[in-house]
Amino acid sequence: MAISPAQIDRLLRPARVQHPKKGLSTTRPGTLLRHAVPTRSGPPLTTRPGSVEADTVAHCDDSTEGDYVNSLTFTELFSGWTENRAIWNKSGEAVLVQLKELEGVVPYEMKDFHTDNGGEFLNWALHRHLTGRAMKLPWTRSRAYRKNDNAHCEQKNWTHVRQLFGHERFEHPELVALMNDLYANEWSQFTNHFKPTFKLLKREKQDGKTKRVYEPKPQTPYQRLLASPEIPEATKAKLRAEHAGLDPFALKKSIEVKLRKFFTALGNLNREATKP
Repeated sequence: MAISPAQIDRLLRPARVQHPKKGLSTTRPGTLLRHAVPTRSGPPLTTRPGSVEADTVAHCDDSTEGDYVNSLTFTELFSGWTENRAIWNKSGEAVLVQLKELEGVVPYEMKDFHTDNGGEFLNWALHRHLTGRAMKLPWTRSRAYRKNDNAHCEQKNWTHVRQLFGHERFEHPELVALMNDLYANEWSQFTNHFKPTFKLLKREKQDGKTKRVYEPKPQTPYQRLLASPEIPEATKAKLRAEHAGLDPFALKKSIEVKLRKFFTALGNLNREATKP
């Protein structure tokens, strides 16, 4: 009873290093539509804007029981432009609502769509939305148990969701609005306008080893879209106007303020839930 929290942390450090906390996979196969959505053949198309991968991240801590918040990740493969949204549970209708909203705000036209095999994507509501339009949108899915088939989006799950909100359990629906307020505003602007990344150009085989060759200079998603001849000039002008009004230092400060507000609300809700 006399041991301090700091001493507990020191004693448990070796065990925590050996058994780090990881996000659980909550993908449940959507079997009804697997025959209607083909698997993607060959590598993804990353040479022109419009190819989008989508995935979900469960904020469930170490238990998938009950209800909790999930984050959606939508990543455009040419530029790396990524949008995140929070939803309560993983209903197909909630995913559809967010997809329709994102199609109206992203600075590119979605030309094909790729998801995993989860029931939140393989459902009739999403199928009607993607295939019922005048120009059908190509829709593919990953092979079962092959995370690399959705690698671009899986990478953003870590950098854009876990590094921001961690692995805690969010089991209060009131948190969805707070998360979306951050995702749709400061977080989207900061990551898409001011976080450059290297892009893989090619792989070379040398003496039985694979050498990855990256572009010489990292670029932000904003810069890649401006450099693409397939993005309309009107869209580029809108992007430039938005970029001119952004300050990365102010965005970072606002992100920290909203995160403190979020985790304060989380702590208050958890305490209210445990009251007798």
